[in-house]
Amino acid sequence: MTDEEWQPLKHPSHYFSRIGRAQTRIGDVRLRAAGLATAQLPVLSMLSRGASLSQTELARRAKVEQPSMAQLLVRMERDGLIQREPDPSDRRPSLITLTEKAKRRIPASRAILRQANADMTRGFSAEDVDKLLELLGRVLENVDGIES
Repeated sequence: MTDEEWQPLKHPSHYFSRIGRAQTRIGDVRLRAAGLATAQLPVLSMLSRGASLSQTELARRAKVEQPSMAQLLVRMERDGLIQREPDPSDRRPSLITLTEKAKRRIPASRAILRQANADMTRGFSAEDVDKLLELLGRVLENVDGIES
């Protein structure tokens, strides 16, 4: 295919990019009602079951750079969603945990996310959704392999 024949609509990455950006915009609008933002979701998810993790570990698991995670955590701490406690095994790093305020917001955010997923897959059968999840899982495995 020559550059003149390039057709973005014939490439999955075009759709992934557009869907990801739209999902962030829509998610931010919807999650605002719960006092949250889409960027906070990985941290909320990782800490929702009472885990205490370091900033380094949160960044690694969320697959973001340390400075990005640091900025996010500063905003979350300012908003009363996380707290930092000294790591008992090593006083230098802090362990991050969710506050009660954040824990109270999680059920509403999950309901919002469930509705967003239902809206995105409107008109799909349960089998369609299962197949889509299978295919997206395979794409994610490929992407993870490229990043490794």
